[in-house]
Amino acid sequence: MANAKSKNQKTDPKAQLAEEGAASKAPPPDDVYENELIRLQVELVKLQAWIQHAGLKVVVLFEGRDAAGKGGTIKRIREFLNPRHCRVVALPKPTERESTQWYFQRYITHLPAAGEIVLYDRSWYNRAGVERVMGFCSPEEYQEFLRACPPFERMLVRSGITLVKYWFSISSTEQERRFTNRTKNPLKRWKLSTVDFESRAKWVDYSRAKDDLFVHTDTTDCPWHVVNADSKKRARLNCISHLLSVIPYEDVLPQKVELPPLQVDDGYVRPPISHYNVIPEPF
Repeated sequence: MANAKSKNQKTDPKAQLAEEGAASKAPPPDDVYENELIRLQVELVKLQAWIQHAGLKVVVLFEGRDAAGKGGTIKRIREFLNPRHCRVVALPKPTERESTQWYFQRYITHLPAAGEIVLYDRSWYNRAGVERVMGFCSPEEYQEFLRACPPFERMLVRSGITLVKYWFSISSTEQERRFTNRTKNPLKRWKLSTVDFESRAKWVDYSRAKDDLFVHTDTTDCPWHVVNADSKKRARLNCISHLLSVIPYEDVLPQKVELPPLQVDDGYVRPPISHYNVIPEPF
């Protein structure tokens, strides 16, 4: 495969350690985490302003095992960004019509225009992961994906898109802890699915699928960046910090301005509040 790294190349030790569940650094104290997160989010606002100013087109893929913290990281990235120019794509399973389309078709409709950031919460790599392991695609469809994906991504890059790919790596012990927490928490129980539970019985199969995926798609043009995700807080800070480092930007935020004076009251009389259907105020 052109530009793909050799199958004989040694696995990244950090990625291997995270995948095998080696001890991670302790998460930072809450005050340190919050201060660093705010600092990075300020830089993200500057980055978005630069992307709009320069007309850049940015795509960021978030992949990895279930409960690895992809969604939480995406939430922190988006928190203070302009939603008109930064959106999340998290597609459900294909419809009957979509299943007859070219595989990449339903993903490319969400690609950015100039000045936009698109964050894919899972992406076309579903085919090399869950679809392969769970038998949702045929061996022929899987092999075709491995052949087609690198040139497809190179085409995106040649078209002017900045493509950044993150793989969130989590240990089996930490995934089990998070799954258990979700079963007990009514606010998070919706995140669990039958596929999540079945993935526990196919842990090694998913590991092999990930290894094969990296062999074919960890290319010079579009490399994978592995995030050690056993600590959610550290993963968020490290991922955002890395994202800011791979897209050069300048500070083009508007300068501080003063509010104009309020319009002078020229005798306007507001209708009585009883004329409006005001909601109850139990709080």
